[in-house]
Amino acid sequence: MDYFVELLFSGLTRGAIYALIALGYTMVYGIIGLINFAHGEIYMIGAFTSFVVATVLSIYGFPLLAIVVLAGVCAAIWSSAYGYTIEKLAYKPLRHAPRLSPLISAIGMSIFLQNYVLLAQTSDFLPFPELIPDFAFMEPYAHIVGSSDLVILVTTAVLMVALTILIKFTRIGKAMRATAQDRTMAMLVGINVDRIISVTFIIGSGLAAVGGLLVASHIGQINFYIGFLAGIKAFTAAVLGGIGSIPGAVIGSLILGLTESFATGYISSDYEDVFAFSLLVLILIFKPSGILGKAETKKV
Repeated sequence: MDYFVELLFSGLTRGAIYALIALGYTMVYGIIGLINFAHGEIYMIGAFTSFVVATVLSIYGFPLLAIVVLAGVCAAIWSSAYGYTIEKLAYKPLRHAPRLSPLISAIGMSIFLQNYVLLAQTSDFLPFPELIPDFAFMEPYAHIVGSSDLVILVTTAVLMVALTILIKFTRIGKAMRATAQDRTMAMLVGINVDRIISVTFIIGSGLAAVGGLLVASHIGQINFYIGFLAGIKAFTAAVLGGIGSIPGAVIGSLILGLTESFATGYISSDYEDVFAFSLLVLILIFKPSGILGKAETKKV
């Protein structure tokens, strides 16, 4: 039973991380109907930014809590700046171009960011400082769930609630929903659509950066390539739950995380990705719009 619970929490932790990244995919798709394939690299840049900030603050003797908070804030701000820049460079000039053009542009931006970090840092794995300490009250359960797992789950839950409140009850959230529903009508009622799109990229990038910090501290190492696989998995989770649906992105991420965890624990870690993508294929065969996605109807 302990082994089952351990795999359960491991899967929830994976799913929570995928959710932080998948939300960026699904928010951007909901607003402009396109996939930002450079989003995984934003997650990677967030991890490297938090690594640099945490290392510098540790040298100057800052307390651990201050290091975690400042590293997270700096990573979110810096990654959001990258997300904003990607939107301006890779998407805005191609806003009215054929759909394939911004897709290729985003893939090119992804490759550029990977090689940029490769040249600026190193191709080797770098040891990431352990920023999440072992909590005393978690000692009796340490063999089942670690302190970092708890922090990841709680942080993700808090950010999900905050994002839900932002989208449902704030003026900018209503503007985002209006833009996602009908961009032309949103412009006609006075909504600055360009600003809303930029804000969407900024919010999604900030969430991915927090995920980068949490995962890097949990695993204990980073390199320039970590964003590619994480981005693919998060994109899979977003499609699984229903691309464009925020609750769907969360549900899809949790299902994907649990599937990987139990497949690894009870079968073999060699088949982790096989089960994850097989699940996606089955969902797309029997429900192409995803778990919570809605089928689109087009007038002809």
